Amino acid sequence: MPALKHVALATLFAGVMVAGCKKKVTPTQCEAIVDRYAELVVKEKMPDASAETIAAERTREKSEAHGDEVFKNCAAEVEPDDYDCAMKATTPAALEKCLE
Repeated sequence: MPALKHVALATLFAGVMVAGCKKKVTPTQCEAIVDRYAELVVKEKMPDASAETIAAERTREKSEAHGDEVFKNCAAEVEPDDYDCAMKATTPAALEKCLE
């Protein structure tokens, strides 16, 4: 029985190691998510805003997003599939859902 227990533990450990080694996104991809999020928020809040207003609001939204825990931990937690989902999102809520 002890040999079987060691095999089970080794198998469990290997599974955890593989899960822990999943590929994550790059800091550049994280920045792209922040840019996309800021763009979606501005478009949702101000669909008829001028280019100047949109640019100013995007800058503000990006700054705010950088302070959010999800974005702070992006490179350590977000996987490529989550990134792909976020970049295809058409609303801020949809993008947030991708990162849950």
